[in-house]
Amino acid sequence: MKDFYPRKKKICQMCANKSVDYKDVPIISKYINERGRILPKRMTGACSKHQRYIAMQVKRARFMGLIPFVK
Repeated sequence: MKDFYPRKKKICQMCANKSVDYKDVPIISKYINERGRILPKRMTGACSKHQRYIAMQVKRARFMGLIPFVK
């Protein structure tokens, strides 16, 4: 069955000039679910390049102790 409404393509937040840094805990927490796992790119809407960057920043924040590994 065909979709009657065309789906909107998600726009990468990073490509839209919004950067993510490991020191910005409120922004980093948007990319983590309630169990402390990194959300996949289909949920974050990030492109492949920036999803890898987000994962790296989340891991840095965990290592520095800014966010917990498990909630």
